[in-house]
Amino acid sequence: MSGHSKWSKIKRKKASADASRGRLFSKLIRAITIAARHGGGDPDANPRLRAAIDEAKAVNMPNDNIERAIKRGTGEIAGQTLEEVTYEAYGPSGVAILIEAVTDNRNRTTQEIRHILSRHNGSLGTAGSVAWQFQAQGIISIDAKKYDEDTIIAYALEGGAADVKTEDNTYQIICTSDNFSKVKSILENNNIEILGSELTKTPQSTVPISGKDAEKILKLYEALDELEDVQHVYANFDIPEEVMEKISSETG
Repeated sequence: MSGHSKWSKIKRKKASADASRGRLFSKLIRAITIAARHGGGDPDANPRLRAAIDEAKAVNMPNDNIERAIKRGTGEIAGQTLEEVTYEAYGPSGVAILIEAVTDNRNRTTQEIRHILSRHNGSLGTAGSVAWQFQAQGIISIDAKKYDEDTIIAYALEGGAADVKTEDNTYQIICTSDNFSKVKSILENNNIEILGSELTKTPQSTVPISGKDAEKILKLYEALDELEDVQHVYANFDIPEEVMEKISSETG
């Protein structure tokens, strides 16, 4: 897995101690609203919405908040006028960065992102300069110590998954966004515990980073991710996990 995925795992470990719970809820509410607007309010028929709801439930968001966000998306109740914006950028060492935002003020969001990039030796790219390097995928994680590999592979194939990889005592089931919900349903119907799942974008190639540049790119990545309007940050850096853990511990 690429470095940005490792960084995401490190951040999830820290999430329970994150003081920015309100900001996290705001991001998730926007994700649910946008997903419902584009794919409808039924999570069984809308993989993106189901993924957003699962993420919200994982951080104990109240069901009332989730329901209201869905109804805003479907137009049943009034809400902010939100739009999705994608930014393509470059960081230190030429790292490619894809930033997905949901905003009610595009100019404000653009200024905030440009300011952060400038502070961290990055820059905005032109349309199409970065997006082609990333592929949309669904990733489902299973505890490899609990289940037989052949069993997990069989369920994954039944759902149409593209691959199953083993990393850090975890099975990573790789599937398309279209097959994501089907694979999850098959696993759940067979009482397989899912550690985590996400619809993401993975880089087709990575840039090895070490030393001071590793610290610079992670600071940039985290600063972008902390913006309330930013939903996802994808990057193609590859940093050894022990280096990332060290930087994470040093920065709190």
